Amino acid sequence: MTQTENRIVRLYGQDDLRVETEPTAQPGPGQVRVSVLAGGICGSDLHYWLEGGIGTIRVREPIILGHEAAGRIEALGASVTGLEVGQLVAMNPSHPCGVCDFCQQGLTIHCTAMKFKGSAMYLPHQQGMFRDLMVIDAAQCHVLPDSTDPGAAACAEPLAVCLHAANRGESVAGSLAGKVVLVTGAGPIGALCVAVARARGAAEIVVTDIQDTTLAVALRMGADHAVNTLKTPDGLAPWQAGKGRADLVFECSAAAPAIRDAITCLRPRGTMVQVGVAGPTPMPLNVMVGKEILFIGSQRFDAEFADAVALIGSGRIDPRPMITGTYPVTEALDAFDAARDRARAVKVQISFAGA
Repeated sequence: MTQTENRIVRLYGQDDLRVETEPTAQPGPGQVRVSVLAGGICGSDLHYWLEGGIGTIRVREPIILGHEAAGRIEALGASVTGLEVGQLVAMNPSHPCGVCDFCQQGLTIHCTAMKFKGSAMYLPHQQGMFRDLMVIDAAQCHVLPDSTDPGAAACAEPLAVCLHAANRGESVAGSLAGKVVLVTGAGPIGALCVAVARARGAAEIVVTDIQDTTLAVALRMGADHAVNTLKTPDGLAPWQAGKGRADLVFECSAAAPAIRDAITCLRPRGTMVQVGVAGPTPMPLNVMVGKEILFIGSQRFDAEFADAVALIGSGRIDPRPMITGTYPVTEALDAFDAARDRARAVKVQISFAGA
């Protein structure tokens, strides 16, 4: 790679992922150029690659994927203050417009003109972060201590999702401290929800999945109990006793069996925070109504991105146990292949900057 070249991971359509080179852009006023070190493959990236879209959102033009990334500032544009060349930063992929009705109400997550890196929601698509050099607004860069592992720093975005979910749950259920928490689905979001529950003082954390590999990672992230519901169908019996023992559930799978398990484990007036998303999904409304379950939806994040960076930078939450594979950008397709295999992968990352 030369200074005028920039390797990128670009998707042209379903099952058409390519590593290409394009000219390096210069940072404009208020922007910086980041030498990307690590980028995490998210479930949405996999959907774009495997299915050509997510539900009604379709890839309609070539798009650079990736919205979980960290690197070092390589160049500053005019008028940038508070940042320096060489600093390690996590990049926030969200850029709300600030002027729509929802932004004016303080609900920037629901911005109707959101520019989210690596998203195909609107045309033109928002180009993502899987590239050697990324030009981005300085305000979207959050500094971490120089000693922070870049792979850990790149987990700030999914951690922010989990912090927002926890904030949503605590807004109605109160502090997680001293509570029994169930996490259904032990993928990256489930593993990080475990870490957040542990950091916030949960008394007991139970996690479920149908893969032993992911459950083992969840235990390393702070879970007290791991239940493979495929191998041990009655493994949740201790938390289903009576009318249920769990105070709060982070439902991270969007799978109907996991949702049923969550409802059976929740105590009356317990709280279910729905973090996982899928298409239309059956839910046991009769039991939810009978137990007066509080159902809370949770999407993306807002100020929680800065909180996630602070937690990773301080070491209070260490996401590294969930990083099960790192591949150089030249092997991006192998990285995507590994990421879709839940029997052996939790979070797979791509490394850049000379890889």
